[in-house]
Amino acid sequence: MRVLVVDDEAPARERLRRLLEGLDNCSVCGEAATGQAALALSEERLPDILLMDIRMPGMDGLEAARHLLALEQPPAIIFTTAYNDHALEAFDMHAVDYLLKPVRRERLAEALDNARRLTRVQAAALQQAGERGTARTRICARVRGSLQLIPVEEVRYFQADQKYVTVATPEGQVLIEETLKSLEDEFREQFIRVHRNALVAVRYLCGLEKDAGGHFRVQLERVDEQLEVSRRHIADVRQRIKLLQS
Repeated sequence: MRVLVVDDEAPARERLRRLLEGLDNCSVCGEAATGQAALALSEERLPDILLMDIRMPGMDGLEAARHLLALEQPPAIIFTTAYNDHALEAFDMHAVDYLLKPVRRERLAEALDNARRLTRVQAAALQQAGERGTARTRICARVRGSLQLIPVEEVRYFQADQKYVTVATPEGQVLIEETLKSLEDEFREQFIRVHRNALVAVRYLCGLEKDAGGHFRVQLERVDEQLEVSRRHIADVRQRIKLLQS
């Protein structure tokens, strides 16, 4: 089994590497110090298993686990941590196992045995857990065969079009295969629905204006497009703009 070791502390990565080298049928295919680096290496080296710390700066292990679903072959995940206060979250993500540091060789071997059997089941469970978990800080999209991470704080709007959703930022647009409803549920504190097919970032709301056809359109900071606002959502949008300007 190919194992990717993910921890922001070098001594912790070295200890796990030494433990893995003493186990049969295991090889370390790489190391990463951040969740974002773990995603990039997972895409490049296709590990069977990630041994991943939960508490890391930037993107933590729980969020990285959710983004791994965008890979064609998501690896199994074993969380490692010095704290036991994330145990429920880890198992809510259907992790193969949850190892407290310092990790013991016997427990590591047991967790790896479990991982051999649960990769596909875990991938489906991660998706379900992600839909009800803490909001992500990044959106993961596949662009020309590679993963691209987009900070949610840079997203101006999400717009649905058949089976895809457009994610729009000042730098451009990408498509993701998520539902607008799931995005609305996850980011309801940051985005507001303006139409049955669109959510806009509250922080970038600038105003409302009518077009030549008498339809209201929302204005967003640093975005040329003006998305249509349906009648049922006009009052909510006006109220949000008023609060922003007060």
